[in-house]
Amino acid sequence: MAVNGRSEIVLANATATLLFSARTDVGKVRKVNEDSLMAQSPVFLVADGMGGHAHGDVASQTVVRVFDEHIEQNTPSTPERILDAIHSSNDAVRDLSAVDDYGTAVSGTTLAGVAFVDAGDDVGYHWMAFNIGDSRVYTWNGRTLTQLSVDHSAVQEMVDAGLITAADAEKHPERNVITRAIGADEFVDADVWLLPAAGRHSFLICSDGLTKELDTADIARVLAEHQGGPGFNDDPVEGAELGFGAAGHTVADVLVEAAIAHGGHDNVSVVYIEATLGQADDADQTGVTQERSLDDVENTNPRGV
Repeated sequence: MAVNGRSEIVLANATATLLFSARTDVGKVRKVNEDSLMAQSPVFLVADGMGGHAHGDVASQTVVRVFDEHIEQNTPSTPERILDAIHSSNDAVRDLSAVDDYGTAVSGTTLAGVAFVDAGDDVGYHWMAFNIGDSRVYTWNGRTLTQLSVDHSAVQEMVDAGLITAADAEKHPERNVITRAIGADEFVDADVWLLPAAGRHSFLICSDGLTKELDTADIARVLAEHQGGPGFNDDPVEGAELGFGAAGHTVADVLVEAAIAHGGHDNVSVVYIEATLGQADDADQTGVTQERSLDDVENTNPRGV
């Protein structure tokens, strides 16, 4: 499945232009694709159904359905609506499990994404990043790929406690054990960040099927080779869908195919967004600019800030 396009969100005094490419693939080993994605302005997300759990594919699809029902297309959302969609997704996924289900019989899914939001008159337009589980949100500034989200996993807790290194975590036997998931508990605790939207921002959202096969340097190399847009062409070849360049491949295509070529041991999903609001020099081009918190929005310090 691939979703690619361009969206313009018209604001009072400016226009936010979004270019995006997205793709999900079952990979070489799995029989069922338990990943789902949403690339529909103003929300972009990846949900990875919990492998080995009942209805993992249905769980991730349920998240996409709930967000689609909650969020109006091509208009700024709000932090409150995004949080409501997250909590409603948790309720809907929990409804997939029977009362006496436990362990691997409980339906669940990760969730990671970004949304363009209006945080209020005193705060303004922001990109809101959110995460539950070990799917990831990265920022890309044209030179450096930075993981914004923090994995909710057993090995990340070991890294944070100083018991193992980040390199050890990549090969640890418990690297697939996650500590938070949509559907796992009655209340879901999401990590949330608000990043001022002015200027240019690029985001990569992915399931762990990508990061198991490609390291940060590999991913950054692909992004560097596609500077200036996620594989877009203002004049697509005849018969090509919007969002495909002359070669018919977007950034999402190239990353997914690279992960499959490296083994494709898991489902792999990628969403890539390049967004511009106002002039490109209106904000620091680092992708992660000044963080601003709201009293009524959950907030976690991003990596590197």
